Amino acid sequence: MAGILAAKKTSELIPLCHPLPITQVQIDFKFLPESYALEITAEVKTVAQTGVEMEALTAVTISALTVYDMCKALHKGIRIENIRLVYKSGGKSGEVVLEETS
Repeated sequence: MAGILAAKKTSELIPLCHPLPITQVQIDFKFLPESYALEITAEVKTVAQTGVEMEALTAVTISALTVYDMCKALHKGIRIENIRLVYKSGGKSGEVVLEETS
């Protein structure tokens, strides 16, 4: 829930980021038991002619901070790492593939 709310409020958090009509926010959590890690991904869609990568990055970041806040009493060594853009389409740059997704 926190990630979805964050995506919708990105323009209030990031200076000069325009408010956009978001049509969909999907956040997925995948537990990776071999490394005791939680992988968080966000997919954000809009009908506007621009990308929503800032909204997706904000959604992932706030989701991670929320998990951190909920779990910090159980483990003091929690780290948030490797927040990055994987794929983007729309806007002036068109399609950008930085990592292959499965």
